[in-house]
This record gives sequence, structure tokens and C-alpha cells, in this order.
Amino acid sequence: MTTTPWISLTTDYGLTDGFVAVCHGVIGRIAPAARVVDVTHLVPPGDVRRGAAVLAQAVPHLPYGVHVAVVDPGVGTARRAVALVTPGGLLVGPDNGVLPEAARALGGITSAVELTAPGWLAAEVSDTFHGRDVFAPVAARLALGGRPADAGPQVDPATLVTLPTPVSRREADGFTAEVLTVDHFGNVQLAAGADLLTSLPGAVEVAGHPAVKGRTFGDVPAGELLVLVDSAGLVAVARNGGRAVDLLGVAPGTLVTVRGRVRG
Repeated sequence: MTTTPWISLTTDYGLTDGFVAVCHGVIGRIAPAARVVDVTHLVPPGDVRRGAAVLAQAVPHLPYGVHVAVVDPGVGTARRAVALVTPGGLLVGPDNGVLPEAARALGGITSAVELTAPGWLAAEVSDTFHGRDVFAPVAARLALGGRPADAGPQVDPATLVTLPTPVSRREADGFTAEVLTVDHFGNVQLAAGADLLTSLPGAVEVAGHPAVKGRTFGDVPAGELLVLVDSAGLVAVARNGGRAVDLLGVAPGTLVTVRGRVRG
């Protein structure tokens, strides 16, 4: 295996404590030449679905490397710590569903291991900070060219925890889809492919609110709703100069119906 100098970090650690810096420090001590990309540390605490979506949408645009995700409400329990090998990079994190979507985005899992080898982990592993004691040191050693097979026993990829498939269904006059994520700007990303939007007219209704099908935020006047295909290729609801999520009153997991409307 060739040396992998890039490591990315996606966590729910926030920015008010020292957790992120500690993970950087552990990586720096073991693999000082590795370059670390912070995808985000502002995943809502324990929100595995949001962490999985952010990771999966980011990794195709990052250099080949080791991608660490720590959104881990089950830390210290019987849940496994794993590393996944894909054609597009390595993934390290808890076996709680946060990694498989990113693995698919990188070409699919070719092998997986449970992270148990003592020489790969911290000398003492805390029950509550596996980011520091398990995932960061493993990522650093992989970045140095370590073989995943040496980090622990093989895992059957079919046994990995996966998240439920989000709702997305076509309706007679439109479609209904689950809110997948809400970004920093208040844009509401739906678990709906672009094909579901194609057949709708220019005037649409989103959860009972009038909106316009468009291409970019400027296609509607300030304050109005727009339905478009976002940079991840999914349907999203935006509000020009405002936050669509506040107007719609939705959250991740909410079902939203988008249908054509007749202009009155």
C-alpha cells in the first residue's frame, strides 16, 4: 500500500472544547507529514444521519486518503470500531452507520477490519474518547502506509450497521421525500434525486407553501422559496436571502411533499 498523506476529520465535537485539537495532535505525533482536512466538527451531537450525509457528499471531492468520522453516541459500548477499504480511500470510525454511505461514494467496500490490535491504538483507551485513542492513531498509522489487515480481524461487510433508506417516493402530482440534511444557510436537502423534479411544472408547492422550480437562488425574488437540484445532485428547497427551514418548519427526518400547482 502506498503512503496516504491526507486525513480528513468529520465529527460532532464542536469548536468550544479541545477535542479536535487533541485529535490533530495525536495524528501529528504519529504521522507529522500527514495533511489534515477538517470537513466539519459541527455535526449536531449524536446525529449519525447528518454525519453520514456530510461525509458521503464530501469524500468524492477530497484527495485519496484516510477519512475519519466520529459521530459516536455509542462510544464505549459493544459497537465496533472499524476501518473500511474502498477503491477511493479508507474510512475509519464507529460501526453505527456513519461510514457506509461514504464507502459507496468511494466505489464500495472491498474489505473491512475491526480495530483491535493493541499496537495501533493508544496504550490506554478511554471509554469516552475513541476519537483520540482509537480512530486518530489508526488513521495516522494508515496514512504512514500501514496495512488495514494488521489493525485487527476481518469483518464481513454485510454485517456492518447501515442506516435505514430515507423515504423518497413518486406521487401522482409530485413526490414525497424525507429531509436528509439542513445546511448552514437553512437550505433543506431532500432525499430525492433530480429525476423527481424534472416532470414538475415551473410553479410548485412545498409542504403547502408556494415555490418556483429553478436553477439558482436568484431565480426568485428575495424571500421567496425555490426548489432546485443542489451541488450533490439532490432536490433542495432554498429561500432567496433567507432560511427555507424556518419557513417550512421542518427538521431532518420530516417528510415533505413537493407537487405542481396551478398559478392562480
